[in-house]
Amino acid sequence: MKKIKFIPALLIVTGLIAWSDSGYAQSYRNNHGELNPVQAGTTVVNLGLGVGADYRGDNYGTGFGFKVSAEWGLWQAGPGVITLGPEAGGSFSNGGYNFGSNYRASTFIIAARSAWHYGWQVPGLDTYAGISGGIGFHHWGYNNNTYGNNSYNQVIPVFGGYVGASYFVSPQFGFNVEAGYDITNFQVGIVLKVK
Repeated sequence: MKKIKFIPALLIVTGLIAWSDSGYAQSYRNNHGELNPVQAGTTVVNLGLGVGADYRGDNYGTGFGFKVSAEWGLWQAGPGVITLGPEAGGSFSNGGYNFGSNYRASTFIIAARSAWHYGWQVPGLDTYAGISGGIGFHHWGYNNNTYGNNSYNQVIPVFGGYVGASYFVSPQFGFNVEAGYDITNFQVGIVLKVK
C-alpha cells in the first residue's frame, strides 16, 4: 500500500520539477539570450589553480599548477560551438625523483587551445573537451652530496588534452573545473564571459 501512495507522489514531484525547470530555462533564455553560455561570437576567460602536470617524466610529486586561458567562440558545430584561443601557465614540483626534497622542476607554457562546448540545455552550464599545443620552458635541478649541484634548462614541445565544465551563476561570472593533461592535471577556478 505504501508503494502505491509513493508512485503518484513521485510523479507529482517529477512533474513539478520539470515544469519549474522549463520555466527557469525559458526565463534564462529571455533574460540572458541563448541557453548555452558559450556561443559563436562570445569570449570566455578561465583562471584556475590545481595539480600541475608532470613534464619530461621528472616525477613532480604532488606539484602545483596554474593556468589562464581565453577562448573565442568561432563556429557552430552541431549542437555545440568550437572555440579557439591562447593559454599560459606553469607547473611546479615539490620534490621527488631520485634526489628527494632537493629536486625541483618547473615548466612555463605558452600554447594555443581549441575546444568543443555544449550546455546540455541546462541553464548556465557549459561542458567542453579540447586539445592544446605549444612550447614549454622547462627547468630542473637538484643539489645533494652524491651528485653535487646540477641544473638544466630546455625548450620543449607540449601537447595536451582536457575536459571541463563551467557553471555560470550570472551571465558574466561562473565557476570552472578542468581535468586532463594540459599544464594542470586537475584545476578549479573561475570563468568570465567577456562578450
